[in-house]
Amino acid sequence: METVKVLNLTKRFGHFRAVDSVSFSVAKGEIFGLLGPNGAGKSTTIKMLCGLLQPDEGQGTVGGFDITHNQWEIKRIIGYMSQKFSLYEDLTVEENLEFYGTIYGLSKIRLMQRMNFIFQLVNIKDYKDSLVKHLPLGIKQRLALGQALIHDPHILFLDEPTSGVDPLMRRIFWDEIYALAKEGKTVFVTTHYMDEAEHCNRIALIIAGKIIALDTPQGLKEKLPYTIVKIVTDSYLTAYNILNNAHFVIEAALFGTDLHVVLEKQFKNFSLIKKLLQSHNIHDATIETILPTLEDVFVMSAR
Repeated sequence: METVKVLNLTKRFGHFRAVDSVSFSVAKGEIFGLLGPNGAGKSTTIKMLCGLLQPDEGQGTVGGFDITHNQWEIKRIIGYMSQKFSLYEDLTVEENLEFYGTIYGLSKIRLMQRMNFIFQLVNIKDYKDSLVKHLPLGIKQRLALGQALIHDPHILFLDEPTSGVDPLMRRIFWDEIYALAKEGKTVFVTTHYMDEAEHCNRIALIIAGKIIALDTPQGLKEKLPYTIVKIVTDSYLTAYNILNNAHFVIEAALFGTDLHVVLEKQFKNFSLIKKLLQSHNIHDATIETILPTLEDVFVMSAR
């Protein structure tokens, strides 16, 4: 069952196409990721789906409601966490949740039930009486997620939910997202973190407003029409410069002190790489074929 479906969705700002004829669908209970750099069109896409921006072309539905004509109905059935923190800084954590719960028409008893659930889910009970402006960024992000869930929506839109938080907090956040998906909630998340995209059931890669690839993380890696080899050598900087200028190398990139070298799919003559490096007095290099990373996929798909 599809909870989100869009066809040829387009949004322009003057002559600039922020979103350029994108199409995809998201199934119930799926964690769907929109992965791309800043300015790629991720936030604009999510705002159209949430009824905050009117598309210029194309069509789409969220929870069966049309994104052009049923924006109010959509806002009632979704949870939305914006990229920019937008809760009330001069209210406490508890007061913010009460305020948003009241907006969604929750009864007093239901509101207390949902608030207690959210305090446990995102682990912010110890902060319930704290003013929001005094909270660390990670706690603010967890509160923003709690606010998006206060009315128990079935579809959740998270726009770069872990931007600016530390790695530990990012892991905690994704544990919470997994728990929501297990409950059957659909989670639509935008990110520019490659490691976060690995957590999604499917990913759409978006650059300059266009979706350039869409599949599971594993599927995207397997479909990449190139061979990726990892080269380990103490002279990795020298090797990088040599291989970047080799006629048979499509691209070389540094991954820490390792090299990832992109070759044509049919290229199997690894001895040629060894001989080239040895001709420059690099004799310690080890070469092995590896599965592409999502970063490899993203970079090569964007070429």
